Amino acid sequence: MNHHPEPVVTTAQGAVRGLHREDGTAAFLNIPYAAPPVGAGRFAPPEPHEPWDGVRDATIPGPNSPQSQRKLGNIDLAPYFGTGWHRGEDYLTVNVFAPAVARSDLPVMVFVHGGGFVAGSTRSTLYDGSAFARDGVVLVTLNYRLGIAGFLDLPGAPANRGLLDVVAALRWVRENIAGFGGAPDNVTLFGQSAGATVVGGVLATAEAAGLFRRAIVQSGSGLGAFSTEQAARVTAAAAEVLGVEPHTDAFAEISDERLVEAASKLAGIDLRTATHHDPLIGLSPFSLVLDTQPAEAVAAGLAAGVDLLIGTNTEEGNLYLVPVDKYATSTAADVNDAAMRSHPDPARLVETYRKSRPEASFAELRSAIMADALFGAGTRALAAAHAAHPESATYAYEFAWRSQALGGELGAAHAVELPFVFDLADRPELNGPNALLGPDKPPAGLAHRVHETWIRFAATGDPGWDPYDPDRRATMRIDAEWTRIDDPRSRERQAWI
Repeated sequence: MNHHPEPVVTTAQGAVRGLHREDGTAAFLNIPYAAPPVGAGRFAPPEPHEPWDGVRDATIPGPNSPQSQRKLGNIDLAPYFGTGWHRGEDYLTVNVFAPAVARSDLPVMVFVHGGGFVAGSTRSTLYDGSAFARDGVVLVTLNYRLGIAGFLDLPGAPANRGLLDVVAALRWVRENIAGFGGAPDNVTLFGQSAGATVVGGVLATAEAAGLFRRAIVQSGSGLGAFSTEQAARVTAAAAEVLGVEPHTDAFAEISDERLVEAASKLAGIDLRTATHHDPLIGLSPFSLVLDTQPAEAVAAGLAAGVDLLIGTNTEEGNLYLVPVDKYATSTAADVNDAAMRSHPDPARLVETYRKSRPEASFAELRSAIMADALFGAGTRALAAAHAAHPESATYAYEFAWRSQALGGELGAAHAVELPFVFDLADRPELNGPNALLGPDKPPAGLAHRVHETWIRFAATGDPGWDPYDPDRRATMRIDAEWTRIDDPRSRERQAWI
């Protein structure tokens, strides 16, 4: 074995020493991009990190955002959510994966993890970026504030602090990534689930303009933000649980432990108002808080210069039903309830789905309506908004490969595309009857092809199929075979407009 000296890179804050890996890649873990958010600072915009003397060790994973451990019924999602809270104040950090042999001007990809705005971190095994580094990309993963510290809308504090963290990480990338071999003017911001909704929010954030050239939105929503009226209900409930006034000064005194505990007690608040339904249909009390949805801001021209690749999985809703034994038992009442939670005219919605899927079971209808309420409608809205500005390209995909996990029922559920994007589909913890990818080996070459397509888009702005335009709505359906389809599920799409 050749012994390489461990790589050292000097950033604006100080030098960091990373790891040489056997596969010819280097990893730099736990590099701060912002100051530790402590006390009142948890509810303030991110601040620059103090410089350090000497060389900071960047070879072991660091702390992550305060969070409770997440489980989801019968499926092992530890590779996705991680293993809970690893304590430490200095958690606004990035991991950087790069080719070990010094190169320059490589495409840079910056990933924002999902987890319902309350969980997840760079420690999750799914976000090992070594395949990107192997293939000539500098990959950055980041931690951001979650739960109450990240997203509770508090008087006296800026909104969407977790999103502000992502923008601060992009500024860190702009300033420092050349030292790792990356091109600061060729950055692709990508995310999945809550992370994808954050990416949509960053697209609509004027302060982030110029910090990235492309974006990929995997199972997010351009219509996923709470209104300030809805967010105020969550804030009132959090203040009541904690027994304090709903103001930053009071919350600043409360420990991270108590904030995490309080966040877990906020499920089930009714966020429906006279003018808005709950865009997360009760699944999380946290989201972005914006009076203009990202899709509307993008329609008005924000992000007009950014190329966009956007899509969903065919059976997103299955993740919320199958592992908790609510899928097969679905009834007509469950279908109606899903429609009622998510649409002003639930009866018409159900009728539309029945007509477009005449063979579908109650389970399939319920899952499909949930999927569109959470991701599909907001993805199509964001794609259409972006495609209305032809100065940059819009591309759409649908990930359709079905996992045979949980007795073959999991299907092309939420999160199933991630191991393919990161080219990790052969990892043992992702394979098995209760693992994300199920007991069967995925089609040979599928992970490599998905991964290469994401890299091709990041490098060139073209994933290899026709752009999405408001007329044809060309979409690549990704499965063992890849098929281009125009305007998939047009009837259902129109039901949400």
